[in-house]
Amino acid sequence: MFVLSNFVIAFARVVELLLSILYWLILIRALVSWVNPDPFNPVVQFLNRTTEPILQPIRRLLPPMGIDISPIIAFLAIIFLKSFLVATLFDLGMRLR
Repeated sequence: MFVLSNFVIAFARVVELLLSILYWLILIRALVSWVNPDPFNPVVQFLNRTTEPILQPIRRLLPPMGIDISPIIAFLAIIFLKSFLVATLFDLGMRLR
Protein backbone atom coordinates (compact mmCIF):
# COMPACT_ATOMS: atom_id res chain seq x y z
CA MET A 1 0.00 0.00 0.00
CA PHE A 2 2.97 2.31 0.57
CA VAL A 3 3.69 2.33 -3.19
CA LEU A 4 0.23 3.69 -3.95
CA SER A 5 0.64 6.19 -1.11
CA ASN A 6 3.95 7.44 -2.50
CA PHE A 7 2.45 7.65 -5.99
CA VAL A 8 -0.48 9.77 -4.79
CA ILE A 9 1.82 12.09 -2.83
CA ALA A 10 4.17 12.46 -5.81
CA PHE A 11 1.20 13.16 -8.08
CA ALA A 12 -0.01 15.84 -5.65
CA ARG A 13 3.41 17.50 -5.71
CA VAL A 14 3.50 17.50 -9.52
CA VAL A 15 -0.01 19.00 -9.68
CA GLU A 16 1.00 21.66 -7.16
CA LEU A 17 4.12 22.51 -9.18
CA LEU A 18 2.16 22.73 -12.45
CA LEU A 19 -0.45 24.98 -10.85
CA SER A 20 2.27 27.24 -9.45
CA ILE A 21 3.93 27.51 -12.86
CA LEU A 22 0.59 28.31 -14.47
CA TYR A 23 -0.07 30.97 -11.82
CA TRP A 24 3.23 32.69 -12.57
CA LEU A 25 2.76 32.47 -16.33
CA ILE A 26 -0.66 34.12 -16.09
CA LEU A 27 0.74 36.80 -13.77
CA ILE A 28 3.63 37.55 -16.14
CA ARG A 29 1.24 37.68 -19.10
CA ALA A 30 -1.02 40.13 -17.28
CA LEU A 31 1.92 42.36 -16.37
CA VAL A 32 3.40 42.24 -19.87
CA SER A 33 0.03 43.15 -21.39
CA TRP A 34 0.21 46.55 -19.66
CA VAL A 35 3.21 47.64 -21.76
CA ASN A 36 1.81 46.75 -25.22
CA PRO A 37 4.35 44.01 -26.09
CA ASP A 38 5.54 43.09 -29.55
CA PRO A 39 3.30 40.17 -30.65
CA PHE A 40 6.19 38.65 -32.63
CA ASN A 41 8.45 38.41 -29.57
CA PRO A 42 9.03 34.70 -28.79
CA VAL A 43 8.48 35.24 -25.06
CA VAL A 44 5.14 36.94 -25.67
CA GLN A 45 4.13 34.18 -28.10
CA PHE A 46 5.05 31.52 -25.53
CA LEU A 47 3.03 33.28 -22.83
CA ASN A 48 0.04 33.55 -25.15
CA ARG A 49 0.23 29.90 -26.26
CA THR A 50 0.48 28.57 -22.72
CA THR A 51 -2.11 30.76 -21.01
CA GLU A 52 -4.73 31.26 -23.73
CA PRO A 53 -6.27 27.77 -23.33
CA ILE A 54 -6.99 28.70 -19.70
CA LEU A 55 -8.09 32.30 -20.17
CA GLN A 56 -10.21 31.99 -23.34
CA PRO A 57 -12.95 29.77 -21.84
CA ILE A 58 -13.18 32.13 -18.86
CA ARG A 59 -13.56 35.11 -21.22
CA ARG A 60 -16.40 33.35 -23.06
CA LEU A 61 -18.28 32.87 -19.78
CA LEU A 62 -17.91 36.49 -18.66
CA PRO A 63 -20.09 39.27 -20.03
CA PRO A 64 -18.27 41.81 -22.20
CA MET A 65 -16.76 44.61 -20.15
CA GLY A 66 -14.04 47.20 -20.54
CA ILE A 67 -11.42 45.32 -18.55
CA ASP A 68 -10.29 41.72 -18.84
CA ILE A 69 -10.73 40.06 -15.45
CA SER A 70 -10.12 36.53 -16.72
CA PRO A 71 -6.64 36.40 -15.08
CA ILE A 72 -8.24 37.20 -11.70
CA ILE A 73 -10.80 34.41 -12.16
CA ALA A 74 -7.97 32.05 -13.21
CA PHE A 75 -5.97 33.03 -10.09
CA LEU A 76 -8.95 32.24 -7.88
CA ALA A 77 -9.44 28.88 -9.60
CA ILE A 78 -5.75 28.01 -9.21
CA ILE A 79 -5.79 28.97 -5.53
CA PHE A 80 -8.91 26.86 -5.02
CA LEU A 81 -7.36 23.87 -6.78
CA LYS A 82 -4.17 24.17 -4.74
CA SER A 83 -6.14 24.46 -1.51
CA PHE A 84 -8.66 21.72 -2.26
CA LEU A 85 -7.33 19.26 -4.83
CA VAL A 86 -3.67 19.20 -3.82
CA ALA A 87 -4.48 19.12 -0.09
CA THR A 88 -6.95 16.30 -0.67
CA LEU A 89 -4.40 14.30 -2.63
CA PHE A 90 -1.78 14.81 0.09
CA ASP A 91 -4.24 13.70 2.78
CA LEU A 92 -5.26 10.68 0.73
CA GLY A 93 -1.63 9.71 0.26
CA MET A 94 -0.95 10.00 3.98
CA ARG A 95 -4.00 7.93 4.90
CA LEU A 96 -2.97 5.15 2.52
CA ARG A 97 0.23 4.57 4.52
